[in-house]
Amino acid sequence: MAIMLILYLLIPAGVILLCRKLKFFGKIGPIVILYFIGAFIGNMPFLPEGTSKLQHIISSAIVPIAIPMMLFNSNFKTFSIKKSMITFLCALIAVLIAIITGYLIFNNYLGDERHKIGGMLTGMYIGGIPNLAALKLMLNVKEETFIILNAWVMIAGFLYVIFLITIGIKLLRKFISGTPIRSQSTSHEKIDVVEPDPYVGIFTKKNIVQILKAMGLSLIIFAVSSGAGMFVKKDFFMVVVILLLTTFGILASFFKRVRALEKSYDAGIYLVYIFCLVIASMASFADLDLQIGIFMFLYAFCIIVLSLIIHAILSKIFKVDADTMIISSVGFILSPPFVPMMAAAMKNKNVIILGMSISIVTYAIGNYFGFIFYEFMKLI
Repeated sequence: MAIMLILYLLIPAGVILLCRKLKFFGKIGPIVILYFIGAFIGNMPFLPEGTSKLQHIISSAIVPIAIPMMLFNSNFKTFSIKKSMITFLCALIAVLIAIITGYLIFNNYLGDERHKIGGMLTGMYIGGIPNLAALKLMLNVKEETFIILNAWVMIAGFLYVIFLITIGIKLLRKFISGTPIRSQSTSHEKIDVVEPDPYVGIFTKKNIVQILKAMGLSLIIFAVSSGAGMFVKKDFFMVVVILLLTTFGILASFFKRVRALEKSYDAGIYLVYIFCLVIASMASFADLDLQIGIFMFLYAFCIIVLSLIIHAILSKIFKVDADTMIISSVGFILSPPFVPMMAAAMKNKNVIILGMSISIVTYAIGNYFGFIFYEFMKLI
């Protein structure tokens, strides 16, 4: 397990160096490469004992630590409540239409638990993985159904991320807005963009001190948030923790000394790179049941594709810019940990606050919508 821990921590550094040295890999970007490496690792015939436990520990803990670090030097003045409400409603309508349409197409191929599968996917694509797990318990879903669905959902999500990072961001920016990077700022404001290679000189004394300070503050926030989460029901633990992490991260950003920790964001991005590697390594192709699983995948993939198309059309109609549309889509289809990752892929950290805000709300309402749609789908 120690070997796997070292690999998870160091592989992203190697990939960053690879992207710096070779132009071809630089164009692809670290996230896509890490996803492919992770998928390869996860499907090796022999993994060290305890790898699964290590994967779950890292995937659960590393991004909650990264979230405040990536918010410390954010400019909260760029946040627009009106735009947030518009894009939230556009995304919600798009996902709900896609869920119903997909269910009408594939429900006869999903087996006896098709209503439960529909309910779980509703919770998943409005909330996130925690909602999928919570609805499994709420709806009393069979273990084998949940395991197969979870595996195929991860594959569908993997394809969604790869599409956005490779060509999706460019296509959507071209379709919705002619400006390449245009988040919550107006056209007259200077837009804060991630530097092409922020890790040059990362090991200077000044930068290391900045990173240690940011990580220390983030760990304190994480500890306080987790402690507060202990006072709520288990199903709401993650909602409370993510909410508090984001809130404290935003509040901290109002202090000049915290905002001055410029390398905090870059260090947080590195933690997200580790998350990408780990989460991809958790998808085992050996667990995929091709008989019924393929229809679970098609249903999940249908939801993603339709919701993305409808969301893009609605965003164009209501004049929501491309970066805002993309980050809100990620907040729905995936979950908070993927928001910083996509912000990095877009080279636009201004959208993180919006994306985190939307994904927190979706966490909170995912279980409700999942149960309501489970009851609704029984009537179809």
